[in-house]
Amino acid sequence: MTGGPNARGRDGAGWTRRRVLTLALAPAAALAVAGATGFELISRGILPGKAMLETLDGACSVPGPAVRFSPPGPSSSRTFYSAARRRTVGYTIAYPPGHRAGDELPLVVMLHGYGGNHADALVGMSPAQAVALQVDGGPLPPMAMVTVDGGGGYWNPHPGDDPMAMLAGELIPLCRRLGLGRPPRRIGMLGISMGGYGALLLAEKYPHFIAAAAAISPAIWTSYAQAAAANPGAYASAAAFAANDAVTHARALARIPVRVASGYDDPFYPGVQALARALPAGAVVDLTKGCHTGAFFAAQQPPSLAFLARHLAS
Repeated sequence: MTGGPNARGRDGAGWTRRRVLTLALAPAAALAVAGATGFELISRGILPGKAMLETLDGACSVPGPAVRFSPPGPSSSRTFYSAARRRTVGYTIAYPPGHRAGDELPLVVMLHGYGGNHADALVGMSPAQAVALQVDGGPLPPMAMVTVDGGGGYWNPHPGDDPMAMLAGELIPLCRRLGLGRPPRRIGMLGISMGGYGALLLAEKYPHFIAAAAAISPAIWTSYAQAAAANPGAYASAAAFAANDAVTHARALARIPVRVASGYDDPFYPGVQALARALPAGAVVDLTKGCHTGAFFAAQQPPSLAFLARHLAS
């Protein structure tokens, strides 16, 4: 586990000058700075205006990654009717450079954040670019990526809408029929924010076919009351929260390589700390400067993809 010298105490209840000033900022002004990623938090009542103030005082400043890509491989976007979600969902499958439909490859299932969909699951890159990423001067080991519409219910089951069952029972079998993630090829999970939580949850629920998982700024609450106050639609009930709490069930990841990254000034940081304490020994936890913003997500995508590629190729 890694973390800076100020990792301890960041989730304390003390009222610093910045916390007091945060409450005085207008949500509309904060949105002008935070953009779509800030909207998720501000609109749900998690420290209104927090993203604006932390951007102004430098807490959200993270170096932009210098990314390079090989010429991207092909990708296609289609739809299928999901019985588990009771609606038609869109999905995109992208192949790495030098590969095409019909090739057998490891698979990364990329889950979008709140308010997103299969077309914008990543930050600043497409699925085809993600699997064409160059790290340390060389290409990633070949792997395909799929993104899919998961709705706004935090990837856990709700009455009439079960995105978790859609992933395990419909999307992944669809990909396997195409040769992606079909044994002995492996499947990895990746997600940002709500999708980061979902990536961990699916790995916990189905550890027998998930080979590795990486979560960027996972949206993890430490209680049902906290989740319901911030986003009433995140869980159908207290029982649903208990059944799908990524922290409580982290021991299910004992045999799965896991990477989790979060910024010190992310509102979900206390939940990530709780998760870090519950994860099995050997999990990679990167706690560092940053907020729940696109800049942080973009900076963490390359190391997360490299982590998955390393474990899917082995």
